[in-house]
Amino acid sequence: MQKLLITILLAFFLCRVTNAQTITDTLRIKLADAEKMFIDSNYQLLAQKYNINAQKALEIQARLYPNPNLSVERGPIIPLHNPDYPHSNFFNQAETSVQLSQLILLAGKRNKQIKLAEANSRLSEFQFFDLMRTLKYTLRTDFFNIYYLQKSSAVYNEEITALQKVVSAFVQQEGKGYISEKEVVRIKAQLYSLQNEYGSLISQIADQESELKLVLQVKPGEYIVPVVDAANIIQLDPNKYSLSTLIDSAYKNRTDLQIARANTEINRLNLNYQKSLAVPDVTLSASYDRQGSYATNFQAIGASIDLPFFNRNQGNIKSAKAMTDYSNAMQKSTEATVNENVANALQKAFIQDRLFKNIDPKFLGDFERLMQEVLSNYQKRNVSILDFLDFYDSYKQNALQSNAIEFNRLSAFEDINFYTGTNFFN
Repeated sequence: MQKLLITILLAFFLCRVTNAQTITDTLRIKLADAEKMFIDSNYQLLAQKYNINAQKALEIQARLYPNPNLSVERGPIIPLHNPDYPHSNFFNQAETSVQLSQLILLAGKRNKQIKLAEANSRLSEFQFFDLMRTLKYTLRTDFFNIYYLQKSSAVYNEEITALQKVVSAFVQQEGKGYISEKEVVRIKAQLYSLQNEYGSLISQIADQESELKLVLQVKPGEYIVPVVDAANIIQLDPNKYSLSTLIDSAYKNRTDLQIARANTEINRLNLNYQKSLAVPDVTLSASYDRQGSYATNFQAIGASIDLPFFNRNQGNIKSAKAMTDYSNAMQKSTEATVNENVANALQKAFIQDRLFKNIDPKFLGDFERLMQEVLSNYQKRNVSILDFLDFYDSYKQNALQSNAIEFNRLSAFEDINFYTGTNFFN
């Protein structure tokens, strides 16, 4: 009993705190404004933009040529056979040698490096858009989930307020013999049960609000109230687009599929680059030697190259080939996942749309009107407590189920948008 009382008090306190936040720090926002706020201020998107800039810089680096190498040597000539040689001539007759060399990349290594850097840059862009797609899906799902949870909380508020009036009226009549103690206990138990359920619902809303605030980078103290165009939601129709149209769009716009393709291309380019590394590069040089050769002021040009007897980059080539096969398999797996995701999302949209259209739009309105009549008749003692509580519970359950059906239907359309990478249903 003590635990039940503590739970009730916590739920009641949570309700009061939430209501206070709604009044003082409420952010009423439409979906389009929320999406704009998300694109402008989300830190994860900003971080991924920096990653794109870093990959673009590596493209510049890949285009640069190797630097030439210059070496200079100078030293005195000391004739050991003539100890009387003047010391002043040691540096006047000094030996001087200069060599200038340049590495020449063969087998198209530079072009292959450039293409590989460009492919990695495209991959970073696809990763940016995939992150945006995922976060946008989270934003839209949380936005609508909060909207319908808040609608459900309004149902609890309405019932709790009505029952509190009944309890207050009973307390005023306590001891006069009009109301049995058993009946008062039943009403209070129902009220406490609703408050406990309401507290759990408020906690669920708080979790969704927290996730949405992180996506939007909203201050922790604000309470988000989604503003939804209900008429536009009703107009959504899964028959509007065929399955083939949705799958075609997914193949063109689904960013995780583009990432899989980019990884396949990167591994293919890396395989070509590793093969080119098996070809040794050439170093061209020009040299000048003043005194150190068989002739004074000796000049020469030369070339050097590694002999590929032992290291022909065999291991890296084999590894790159295996990674190419791996990425090909992963791309096919992603394509199969795309097909299944889109088909399943469309099927769920049809199911949820049928459930939604089976609901009589006047049903809840009639229920609300009848609820007021039942409350009035109960206070006049024309309705028994069992009928009164049963009707209230039926109203609550039907309202919650109606909100759940609407949210599940909308979530199915959001799944189609997410799995196709296109906002078909907005």
